[in-house]
Amino acid sequence: MRQGFRITGAALVAALLASVTPASAQDTTPSPSEAAPAIAADDWRTAAPDNLLVIDTNKGRILVEMTPEAAPGHVARIRLLAKAGFYDGLPWHRVIDGFMAQTGDPLGTGEGQSWHPDLKAEFTFRRDAETPFVAVAAPAGALIGFVQSLPVQTQPDAVMATTPDRKVHAWGLYCPGVAGMARDDAPDSANSQFFLMRHPYPALDKRYTVWGRVVSGLDVVRALKFSPSLDGIVTDPDRMTRVRVAGDLPEGERPTVRVLSTSSAPFRALVEDTRAARGADFSACDIELPVEVN
Repeated sequence: MRQGFRITGAALVAALLASVTPASAQDTTPSPSEAAPAIAADDWRTAAPDNLLVIDTNKGRILVEMTPEAAPGHVARIRLLAKAGFYDGLPWHRVIDGFMAQTGDPLGTGEGQSWHPDLKAEFTFRRDAETPFVAVAAPAGALIGFVQSLPVQTQPDAVMATTPDRKVHAWGLYCPGVAGMARDDAPDSANSQFFLMRHPYPALDKRYTVWGRVVSGLDVVRALKFSPSLDGIVTDPDRMTRVRVAGDLPEGERPTVRVLSTSSAPFRALVEDTRAARGADFSACDIELPVEVN
C-alpha cells in the first residue's frame, strides 16, 4: 500500500486531533503586504523553469518550486513522470483537513504507483558552503533557515570543518505547502505518490522525503475536497488536469515566478517583523515568502 502515513488506531486519532488544534490549524503567518517592506527589482530571484512544477487542477493552479539540493533522486522522478503525462487526470485521493493532500496514484486507491522502480529515501541531505542556505534562527546546536523557498534545519557551518566531505546534515521541515513523497513502511518505497501540506506537521520531519514547496496556490491545496473519515480517502475527489515542469512547456504557456530572495534586505526585515509578531512561538513555518507570478 502507498498510503503514505501508516498510523493506526488510537495513534491515528491522536495525530489527527493534534493536526487540527488552533496552534496548527490557524494561519498565523503575516501576509506579505503586512510584513514585507517595499521590494526592489534586485531583491527578487526567478525560479528556474526546470525546478518549477506546474500543477493544474479543477480547483486552480498550484506552482511547486522543486529543490534538487534536498532530494535529487525524487526531483528527477517527478520531472520524468510529469514530462510523460503520468500525473494528468489523477485524483487527490487522500486529503485530510489540517494535514495534507495526497495524489500520484493511477489507481486512485492509495495502492498504485508508476512503472519505475522505487526510490532510495532522501530524508536528509548533505549541505556544503555552496548550498544557497540562509539562516533565520539558531537554536542550540542547529541552524534553521531556507534553501531557496524550502525551510530546512541543519547542523551549523562550523561542523563542516570536522567532516571528511566538508558537508553537514540538513533536512526539509514540514511547513505549509511543503511537498513530500508518500511511501510504504519501508524507507526506500517511494515511487510516484506525493503530498502537499495543508498545515504544518513537524512529526513528519526526517521520516518522509521533502522535494519542494508550493510557492503559489496554497489556497488551492487547502480548497481541495477532503475526507471526513480518518483514513482520508476522498469520494468523488478533485483531480489534477495537467502536470508539467515549466521548462517543458512552450514559452507562451510557461509561467514566470519571482520569489523574494532570502539574501535580500527585505527578507531580513520580513524575518525580524515575523519574529517580533510571533515572539517565543516563532518558527520558519511562519515566514511566507512574497511571490510574483506572470
